Amino acid sequence: MSPQPLPNLASSAGAPRVSGPTAGDPSRPEAPPQRNGGDLVVETLTALGAKTVFGIPGQHALGLFDALSRSPLHFISSRVENNSAFAADGYSRATGEVGVLFLSTGPGALTALAGLQEAYATGVPMIVVASQIPLEGLGARRKGMLHQLDDQKASAANVTKSQRLIQHASGIPSAIQDAWTEAVSSPQGPVWVEVPQNVLLDPIFVPAVEDALAEPFDNPPRVELVREAVKWLTAAKRPAIVAGGGTRRGRAEKQLLSIAEKLNAPVVCTPGGNGAFPWNHELSLQSWMEDRYVTEVLEDADVLVVIGSSLGEVASNYFTMEPRGRIIQIDAEPRVLESNRPALGIRADAGQALRALDEALDPSLRDDADWHGATPQAVVAETLAKVQARLDSQDLGLERKFMADIRDAVPADMQTFWDMTISAYWGWSCWDAKDGQFHSAQGAGGLGYGFPAALGAALGLQSQGKSPRVLAVAGDGSSMYSISELATARQHNAPVTWLIVDDGGYGILREYMVDTFGKATHTELARPDFVKLAEAFGVPAQRVAPEDVGDALKAAFAADGPNVVVVETLLKMFGPTHLDL
Repeated sequence: MSPQPLPNLASSAGAPRVSGPTAGDPSRPEAPPQRNGGDLVVETLTALGAKTVFGIPGQHALGLFDALSRSPLHFISSRVENNSAFAADGYSRATGEVGVLFLSTGPGALTALAGLQEAYATGVPMIVVASQIPLEGLGARRKGMLHQLDDQKASAANVTKSQRLIQHASGIPSAIQDAWTEAVSSPQGPVWVEVPQNVLLDPIFVPAVEDALAEPFDNPPRVELVREAVKWLTAAKRPAIVAGGGTRRGRAEKQLLSIAEKLNAPVVCTPGGNGAFPWNHELSLQSWMEDRYVTEVLEDADVLVVIGSSLGEVASNYFTMEPRGRIIQIDAEPRVLESNRPALGIRADAGQALRALDEALDPSLRDDADWHGATPQAVVAETLAKVQARLDSQDLGLERKFMADIRDAVPADMQTFWDMTISAYWGWSCWDAKDGQFHSAQGAGGLGYGFPAALGAALGLQSQGKSPRVLAVAGDGSSMYSISELATARQHNAPVTWLIVDDGGYGILREYMVDTFGKATHTELARPDFVKLAEAFGVPAQRVAPEDVGDALKAAFAADGPNVVVVETLLKMFGPTHLDL
């Protein structure tokens, strides 16, 4: 990222901080506002390339927000801090830029942690600037200050890559620059920076920040590991590939396609990796990770290449997958390597690792692929046919048409954001992202992600001059986590279409409980009128039957600003295959 010169913020527009008889005196020239630590924060972020900030003002953070009035940064105020975190996450995923989040001390900071868990689990680069109580109250001294925590940074330790406390204004630019570097270095993720109230407010003599540079650290694969991986793949007859979310984060789609074609290897994408490989390619097993027929193909591979995935719960079909061949596992996060299966672990950015493998592999290897006398293409076609036959054997006509109608209505290049709801669980397996991007809360699995993330994405795409309309999909239960963000959507006229699938409760939990215990307990919810609720915020909304969802979405996509489509229906999941063993 190249340095960006800044205007002289010390002389930019803003109310002068003068009082007494000289205030407003036309005979006296107005003094420029006194810069403070808050100015250093926003100046540094602007120099690093930030354009948008998400958050909610708070008492100890007022220095940050006053400084925003003297900066070019665009502020998006959510209504709940957790939703601010989701919005910054969605902004980053959609735009490829770093999400920036401003939090107030104590309750405000703590409320954002569940949203940060999703960003941390999924590897979304973010800078989180949280205010703190004044310096004199730090060190777990019980001074009775408002919002005081014994150790606020410790609360963020489980959901951010690192945490910093800045105790002097002169340290602000370097600390934020270092945090930005860390956030964009693989494995990417949110980084936490705390600034006490008095450090933000006190006058400073530090010059205005004119440039800042933060480039990601290099994370290449070790040469001997690449050499060993090539040796294994050269000898393989039945190689297969699992493409996880790290493939997308490493922008390794081109290299993945090249390697798959060189090896003649079937490829399946995890929910996080959805879109990393062409859906209709003759080697594509699509994203049917939760299917026993696909699991059997992966088990039969003599070399299984796993990229940017831990082979965790979903990617291993709920830990039922038992590969009989050798595994090559590539991931930027060293703690992921061999966390579930013994493997040749290669700690590296997925893009750099696949580039090295691609350069080293002989294209003639595709002629050696032999799946017990069948071609890989035939194995893929047969497996997908078995998946469809299994679905055909279940009473899933409503669900399959519903998902197909949504897919038909969504433009090929539109980005979609899915909450933890039955529609999203279907989407993990059956959604063809086409030229758009598929985003879900599958990393941490918390409710309420879809709508606020879509808001951040739409406003971010709009700032880049791109087509901004996005789709958010949620259930009635998860929608109530973020219903207040209808106010944010209206305030900023965000072009988000929110599809709410209302089944009167926590549908997937209801299904799990009935399957396990024969009955569901405390999964049912009182149904608000989502149409009237949206209209109360000034957001157009309509209720349609399931069979009309496609036409309703097409009309909503053609409109301006935010809108809501509500479908009252009870969807069910396809039968799990991991329980049949």
